[in-house]
Amino acid sequence: MRLSWPEIRANAARFSEDWAGKGYEKGQTQSFYDEFFAIFGVPRKQVAVYEQRVRALDAGRSNGFIDLFWPGTLIAEQKSIGRDLTRAMDQALDYYSWLPEVQRPRYMMVCDFQRFELVDLETRREWRFPLADLKRHVEAFGFIIGVQPRLFRNQSPVNRRASELMGRLHNALAADGYTGHALERLLVRLLFILFADDTGIFERKDQFLTFLEQRTAADGRDLGRWLGELFQVLDTPPDRRQRGLDADLAEFPYLNGELFRERIDMPAFDHAMRDMLLDASMFNWGEVSPAIFGSLFESVIDRVTRRRQGAHYTPEQAILKVIEPLFLDDLRAEFDRARALRSGRERALRSLHERMAALTFLDPACGAGNFLVVAYRELRELERELLKELLTVNGQVELVTDVSLLSRLNVDRFFGIEIDEFPAMIAQVALWMTDHIANTRLAEDFGQHYARIPLVTAPGIRHADALEIDWNEVLPAERCSFVFGNPPFVGAKYQTEQQRAQVRRLAALPGSGGTLDYVAAWFIKGAHYVAPHDAHLGFVSTNSIVQGEQVAQLWPTLFRAGVEIAFAHRTFVWPGRAAVHCVIVGLAPRGNEPAEKRLYSYVDGKGEPAETRHSALTAYLFEAREVDRHLVIKEESRPINGAAKAKTGVQMIDNGLYTFDSTERARFLTEEPEAAPPI
Repeated sequence: MRLSWPEIRANAARFSEDWAGKGYEKGQTQSFYDEFFAIFGVPRKQVAVYEQRVRALDAGRSNGFIDLFWPGTLIAEQKSIGRDLTRAMDQALDYYSWLPEVQRPRYMMVCDFQRFELVDLETRREWRFPLADLKRHVEAFGFIIGVQPRLFRNQSPVNRRASELMGRLHNALAADGYTGHALERLLVRLLFILFADDTGIFERKDQFLTFLEQRTAADGRDLGRWLGELFQVLDTPPDRRQRGLDADLAEFPYLNGELFRERIDMPAFDHAMRDMLLDASMFNWGEVSPAIFGSLFESVIDRVTRRRQGAHYTPEQAILKVIEPLFLDDLRAEFDRARALRSGRERALRSLHERMAALTFLDPACGAGNFLVVAYRELRELERELLKELLTVNGQVELVTDVSLLSRLNVDRFFGIEIDEFPAMIAQVALWMTDHIANTRLAEDFGQHYARIPLVTAPGIRHADALEIDWNEVLPAERCSFVFGNPPFVGAKYQTEQQRAQVRRLAALPGSGGTLDYVAAWFIKGAHYVAPHDAHLGFVSTNSIVQGEQVAQLWPTLFRAGVEIAFAHRTFVWPGRAAVHCVIVGLAPRGNEPAEKRLYSYVDGKGEPAETRHSALTAYLFEAREVDRHLVIKEESRPINGAAKAKTGVQMIDNGLYTFDSTERARFLTEEPEAAPPI
């Protein structure tokens, strides 16, 4: 049985690591190609020979020897590292012309151990790439295992335009009357399928794209039916599928009983909608970035809804400003200390690994899941480095028989609450995608394919209003390690009656509930959630909660809950689309806060911040060296110095009746010169 493409890519990653920096033509060529063919599970000696002699057509030229020759298929010319590959290709072309017609190959390759150049003489397609990128180009060598590469249109890396294409499909279907839950579920499934099509979850790369092109009608009339059948196949284990199932559908793997379980009514597609899906399929979703999910979210919900809910996609740089001082910097520092130990190093590394595996995370305003995705990605990357440290012997990473036993981290340690169903679904799928990317990287390091399908474990994303439910229902506080996120930005004047009532209830403020921004409600609820336990919290916020009258309305409540400021970013300009000035505040249970509080300050709210360390910080985000850190400036209804109460100052509310221009002023003062001082 031939190897799967994911297994081949894992082998290629190992090959690239083993041969990095090597490259002596005379002494290493044969070892290089024996191991190269082994990437594909094909013994080189079964198909190709070394030093094949060829007779020159020109009697005045000497005969040649092909470094590696596969009759009818491949000529390979090998050079030492750094040598001229253009001359090597010219030499290979000479050998090609000297061969009998029946032996002339379709493919020609030149290589200097660190660079590959491959040409398909039939289609004139060329590949050029470094050794380190071999795993990304193994399908160009499909002929080794009897698979001829398909010719595709150029595929671009996934970017904002890809998300806009999905948004166009969403809007086209909605305009045609296909809306609501079914539309959102359809779009999320397609998002995951497009990702699976480019990352080895499906057996063949572009399997879904090929299916669309070859099996669906150009006018789109049968696309809905085919997608419905595909969803059922992806939800059905192979041993439960019908024997007479369509052969192309039967090639798709079983993914899980969660993402595709629900049966939804399928839409009627047309020619334009089918083209939109094909265009989206042309992007390389394997180069996925967490930013894509937030931008996809923004592209399909209207601006009015975003403003009402205060929803803003969170860029990655803002996320890192929260999670690095909240927990990531400490974990990285512990990792650096552990691997530097001379004695007890392995024990310290394994202890850190156990600690990382026990962590749990909650984003109670998770949106499309960007905070959870970036946090999980960074933790998996740190785990990968840790595992390489543990399993490197004499400079070589040891191969393992079962890569799945290495990773201790999984998406079921990540929890979120989101008021809108569509971004909640995206958050779940985004974490599965991030998990697969991390598993692929781990497999590349340890030489074995690793994919967690079917998708048995799932993140705990709850579709609900975070201010109306008990967060303990999603993740009990005693099991929570860190709370983070970017709660909604809605000023007091823009809140709905329901939002204002939620803030008033949680802040226990009389009357209208003061002037607190909506985000304050998350700080209050979060403080009561983490304070009795060992969890820490970090939120992005509008900077109004650390300025003016809001400080006295909010911070005494937080301090009474039992939390202190652990770190903070002073005012900075929001890096996304929203024109908002923000702060980031980290809270820790009193008595369990770090000894040094980290404070990040910006010049004009832009650029990189300067970090300072302090023993305590006030609610106004300055050092509490000579003042009580709980000090706030309260609003008073009467002057505290006994002066007369000021009611309303001078206001221009006379509709112009008492307003003079310069001519009128001069004429009036001529008649009433004693009026000059008040004027």
